[in-house]
Amino acid sequence: MDYNFKEVEKKWRGRWFASDIYTAKDNDKREKKYVLVEFPYPSGSGLHVGHAFAFTGGDVYARFQRMRGYNVLFPMGWDAFGLPTENYAIKKKRKPQEVTKENTDMFRSQMKDLGFSFDWDREVNTTDPEYYKWTQWIFIKLFEKGLAYKEERPINWCPSCKIGLANEEVVDGKCERCGTQTEKRNITQWIVKITEYADRLIDGLKDTAFIEKVKAAQINWIDRKEWIDITYPVADSQESVTIATTRPDTNYGATFVVLAPEHALVNRILSGEVKTDEDLGKIKEYVVKARNKSELERQKEVTGRDKSGVFTGLYAVNHLTQAKMPIWITDFVLSTVGTGAVVGVPGHDIRDFEFAKQFGLPIIRVVVGSDGDKSEIVNKEQVQEDEGVMINSGFLDGMEIKDATTKIMDYIEEKGWGKRSVRYHLRDWIFSRQHYWGEPIPMVHCEKCGWNPVPESELPIKLPEVENYEPTDTGESPLANIEEWVKTKCPKCGGEARRETDTMPNWAGSDWYYVRYLDNKNDKAMASTEKMNYWLPVDVYIGGDEHNTLHLLYSRFIFQFLYDLGAVPIPEPYYQRISHGVILGSDNRRMSKSKGNGITPDEAAEKVSVDALRAYLMFIGPFDGTMVWNDNALMGVKRFADRLYKYFDTNYSKAGETSSHEVNAMLHRTIKQVTEGFDSFQYNTIVAKYMELLNFLEKADSKDISKQVFSDFVKLLSPIMPYMSEELWNIMGYKFSVHNQSWPIFNEEYLVTENIEIPVQINGKLKGRITVPNDAEEGAVRELILRDNTLAEYLSGADIKKIVYVKGKIANIIV
Repeated sequence: MDYNFKEVEKKWRGRWFASDIYTAKDNDKREKKYVLVEFPYPSGSGLHVGHAFAFTGGDVYARFQRMRGYNVLFPMGWDAFGLPTENYAIKKKRKPQEVTKENTDMFRSQMKDLGFSFDWDREVNTTDPEYYKWTQWIFIKLFEKGLAYKEERPINWCPSCKIGLANEEVVDGKCERCGTQTEKRNITQWIVKITEYADRLIDGLKDTAFIEKVKAAQINWIDRKEWIDITYPVADSQESVTIATTRPDTNYGATFVVLAPEHALVNRILSGEVKTDEDLGKIKEYVVKARNKSELERQKEVTGRDKSGVFTGLYAVNHLTQAKMPIWITDFVLSTVGTGAVVGVPGHDIRDFEFAKQFGLPIIRVVVGSDGDKSEIVNKEQVQEDEGVMINSGFLDGMEIKDATTKIMDYIEEKGWGKRSVRYHLRDWIFSRQHYWGEPIPMVHCEKCGWNPVPESELPIKLPEVENYEPTDTGESPLANIEEWVKTKCPKCGGEARRETDTMPNWAGSDWYYVRYLDNKNDKAMASTEKMNYWLPVDVYIGGDEHNTLHLLYSRFIFQFLYDLGAVPIPEPYYQRISHGVILGSDNRRMSKSKGNGITPDEAAEKVSVDALRAYLMFIGPFDGTMVWNDNALMGVKRFADRLYKYFDTNYSKAGETSSHEVNAMLHRTIKQVTEGFDSFQYNTIVAKYMELLNFLEKADSKDISKQVFSDFVKLLSPIMPYMSEELWNIMGYKFSVHNQSWPIFNEEYLVTENIEIPVQINGKLKGRITVPNDAEEGAVRELILRDNTLAEYLSGADIKKIVYVKGKIANIIV
């Protein structure tokens, strides 16, 4: 009988989601397993293959653990605030609320079609006021603890779209949305002091089982380093410039200073407060152009391109050499790194070398590398950055770089020229967005009392539904236009006040969603203490590499902060982080409809079945790898699924009560290998084992195969191929559902084989394979080799010096 996968999928989908087989039980006596996948942004295009790949990986693990007897929580929700929905709604002149509901309904339906075993009773949506009530509560607590403050910061501004843009939304200096040249604007914004937790975010990794790659990503992003801030006097003036450096050991080789275009000294030069003999108009022209570049552009252009800059006419004095160092302005120095000023050491920094060569500045060698080169530095291959011995450096001569760094830091502090400091690559978090579609920030400004949070009893501060939510000309959020919403009373003095009109960033709602899953209808707390004590931490968190830094750091920071408040019971939210891979289009590019290489999971499932698609996604390569979509391979898995159903349909009725030893040995080896594959997320090896077992059974005599073999095989299949497994389970006469059954246990007795196959090498090169008794000694193996016809041809006329046999592994003949 042919397998009608569409009918099967419809039948069991309805049965599954009308039952409670995927429902997690709070405070159950069973051991818990909290399996989390990153909840998606519900775009209008629906689920893409990347979603299907990641969610299938989480789903098969959750199904496997349920069958092993765990009380599994596998929830889903929607990270639904954000600019794309707002832009789409503006374009179509619709409300974002309506668009979001349509999109989440579509995503939910697609997820059910793909057989994902989410506990839908736990569903959350970041745009639900009953959800973001607690997001707002967290912000209030940050403010009360001094971790949220307002400060003027530069933003990328699109004059056409009339919105602030993140660095990632600026491409080649232009707005990603409309292509208009962006500019910089200073806007007062809310900042959250995540840097206060920088050391704890590093230290807390010791309490996780994150793989080293993920730990390294977090540590490198935080990037804790000891700096020294050196203050240099500006010659012939009362001015000075403070420069932060991690390499003061090379200061004897410093020949110039470069400032960020936003530096305070630059502003004083432009205002005329600090006098210069240089062309002020030329300086201003350069500064304006540089400031309008995004930080991403400026960082991309650090090395390997022509440098740009303008001389200020000022000189800083090097304390160590008394040399006057010309002060330049350049776009490769960022105001957000260090102090926004850099001392140039062109002999020992590639970027500084390129700048010095371009503008004819001196280059002095102060380090000799392992090549012993002490000659004048004239090309960048001679630039020694990371190791070596000091020369031309006074009292530092002869010292290794690391020792010299400590010595010079001590010396500079003793002289009062500078002071040690600790800095991080991690920056405080800009928490304001000048958009409509986001969580309102629950703050009120009063001319008399300043900024104050709204009373907690008034939460949530709901986002007002309005007809017009397009951006304002002033750079403020569209909420600023809604006077009846903005005007309010000061919670402190009762006087006239105005609400904050900025909204929160996308990250705000995703920082704590895994807590809300535990108790999503609780109106008294984010979640009850009892439920948090039972379910936390998340046992396995599956997500993309691109979120191993910002999202993972932000959410760990918020959780650690909540722990300090006593709002959660443990300091770390996640125990294990698993990074899934990426599937590229057949042209080796990221899949995208605009590129013509996009494939939706709906289209693929319609063609080959949900089970074949799921098996293909898990079989295509390592779960953490980069794979290329292949239609032929997809159809190959479809043919395997058809063979599988046909084999069961044809042979189950012939099955007996017992199996041969050979069949049992194959089955139990497969159970062991598949179990180990699920435990280690090696899903591609599992599908390969399915195929090997089917191939074996198709060749075996049906009288040697028991019904137990069939039922165990279906159980092994069920996490990856849930629909066919449920159908076969039903056909075999068992009660609903296969997904409630106990996972098969392998018997060690069947894993010991009487004979094994080993490879045979001649002078280290593989020439054949032979079957030997499991306990054979070297002499017996030698006899079997000499009697083997294939190997005998290679050995004809050869002088055998020695046979090396590694028992049960390999034989190597030395001739």
